[in-house]
Amino acid sequence: MSDQSAERSRPERNGMTPLQKMAMGLVIVAIDTLGTVDILPDFIGWAMVIWGLVSIRLPERTTLLTSAAVCAVVALAVWFPQAKDHLQDAELALKWAVSLPDLLFIFLASRSLATAAKEDPDPKFAGRFGVIMWATCIVAAMPPVADAAKNDVLLGYADVAFVLLWIWFIWNLFAAHAKPYVAARD
Repeated sequence: MSDQSAERSRPERNGMTPLQKMAMGLVIVAIDTLGTVDILPDFIGWAMVIWGLVSIRLPERTTLLTSAAVCAVVALAVWFPQAKDHLQDAELALKWAVSLPDLLFIFLASRSLATAAKEDPDPKFAGRFGVIMWATCIVAAMPPVADAAKNDVLLGYADVAFVLLWIWFIWNLFAAHAKPYVAARD
């Protein structure tokens, strides 16, 4: 086989899709700190999410960009070791409040993706993102309910549910990345 025919047989490589950029950014956000220093800061992940959002056709894109920017600012504020130490020793209410922007972003992005999938119509992904949207509401409500009930077991379940929600959302972003309703804007 000549070099020329080998060149022609290679598939054309395209860049990452907007949802892949968002999902990779959220992987960076979801990776927890090892030790005392976060060597892969969450605000870098949020910058990747914003990069993906800038190039996507979605309903409420401006709202999603604003929400992701707020998440990046919060991530930057708690990235410094001194802030992280204070947050670890803080009351549950403060820890919960710091996680709310992330949960709000997941809710808004899921709602926007579910709406886009319904319009396509793609009932499979509309349903998936709809369930993620409501699961986010439940996960957001679990810590204050557990605290009010003085139930440490429920609080542990809330932590696990938070992690599972991230994984499920990221998985579905990767699964839906090639759908026409989430294609890059022209």
